[in-house]
Amino acid sequence: MKLYNTLSKKIEEFVPHEEGKVKMYTCGPTVYHFAHIGNLRTYIFEDILEKTLEYIGYDVKRVMNITDVGHMTSDSDSGEDKMLKGAEREHKTVYEIADFYTKAFMSDIQKLNIKKPEIIEKASDHIDVYIEMIETLLKKGYAYEASSNIYFDVTKIPNYYELSGKKSEDLLVGVRDDVEEDKAKRNPADFGLWFTTSKFENQVMRWDSPWGVGYPGWHIECSGISYRYLGEYLDIHCGGVDNIFPHHTNEIAQSESFVGHKWCNYWCHGEHLNDSSGKMSKSKGEFLTLSLLESKGYDPIIYRLFCLNSHYRSQLVFSYESLDATKNAYQKLLSKIKSMKEQPDGQLEMNVIEQYQNQFKEALENDLNTANAITTLYDVLKSDCTNATKLYLIESFDMVLSLNLLKEDVIDATLESYIEEMIQKRNEAKKNKDYTLADQIRNELLEKNIELKDTREGTTYVIK
Repeated sequence: MKLYNTLSKKIEEFVPHEEGKVKMYTCGPTVYHFAHIGNLRTYIFEDILEKTLEYIGYDVKRVMNITDVGHMTSDSDSGEDKMLKGAEREHKTVYEIADFYTKAFMSDIQKLNIKKPEIIEKASDHIDVYIEMIETLLKKGYAYEASSNIYFDVTKIPNYYELSGKKSEDLLVGVRDDVEEDKAKRNPADFGLWFTTSKFENQVMRWDSPWGVGYPGWHIECSGISYRYLGEYLDIHCGGVDNIFPHHTNEIAQSESFVGHKWCNYWCHGEHLNDSSGKMSKSKGEFLTLSLLESKGYDPIIYRLFCLNSHYRSQLVFSYESLDATKNAYQKLLSKIKSMKEQPDGQLEMNVIEQYQNQFKEALENDLNTANAITTLYDVLKSDCTNATKLYLIESFDMVLSLNLLKEDVIDATLESYIEEMIQKRNEAKKNKDYTLADQIRNELLEKNIELKDTREGTTYVIK
């Protein structure tokens, strides 16, 4: 298995700390709003990584956090708390906001066939471990108290910028100096480990600590939850590219200072999903959620396939035209599989199965090349092997792809949607007297064993 490691800036052979086992941590959502589809692209990539590792024989233990406290709207530990902002927006308590959007997120990942991580923990449930880590960092001299808050001193870490590749002087531009706590920092890049309520008087989630009543910084939660459930050594840490700096950079600094050795060997990041105007976010344009796509007639699995057709490290541009093309391709794929299921002829050809499974694994083991993995699926469909062999391979591949390729109700519903869409296009063509296009649509359906019948009441169809 080869993966691109953000830490080394190159593709490396994956070697876990313990043979045959993988400890994997993935940054979870901040549950103050719905996840947009750009966020969900990252979770699809992480799902594929976990399922690939399991497919090739690893025992994977995956942990994910739910950020329900301490995440500022600015990565410089300034601005508003996102949870508090969400509560004010919707006139609810922060606990109601966290519960509602956590459930919404879980619903989204279920619709996308994303495997639920083995361990999912809320940040607000682990205050004790954050306090333990912060006390140790203070004793070791990596942290200091200023204005009743606790900060991490980044100058104590010589390779602090290794993950991001940034330079300290590049980050001085735009540093805020209008916040009292920021003025108390020893260095502009120092980050908060614990804030007292003097920073946000309206903060609802707050706990006793040796430094006063307050709440943890955003970055400490992932280090604490990972340490509690995965121990001192982590194999793979994932997230979006926007997590590289400062979030993952700060995780490395505080975790390695706490445990006293290298913490995580492989850092994997998914690229942005962009729209026509640039990076997708919750604050501009149409807020693209999975529910919105569903309301427009798109099965969430179509969005999953749309993402898998590109590489997780490549920026992907979203458009409804591209989603329509993916929808049509998916419908045709399911139609072809359905016809094969109705005629599962022949015996299993084990040598052919091994050949294509190896090809599928090679694509995924090459830094998760999902596009080539899907090409292998089409190679199987176009091959002259028996339908029984093809169906066996499709079922095998879908353990990773998770596209519902053999699920009866999905096939029937999607096929019906496809046929109705083609009938509508044919009716439009006939209305515009484009009889050539109308005949092409009829013939395309006939090739899929779907016969149209024009009646006084409209067009009906028969599947042969």
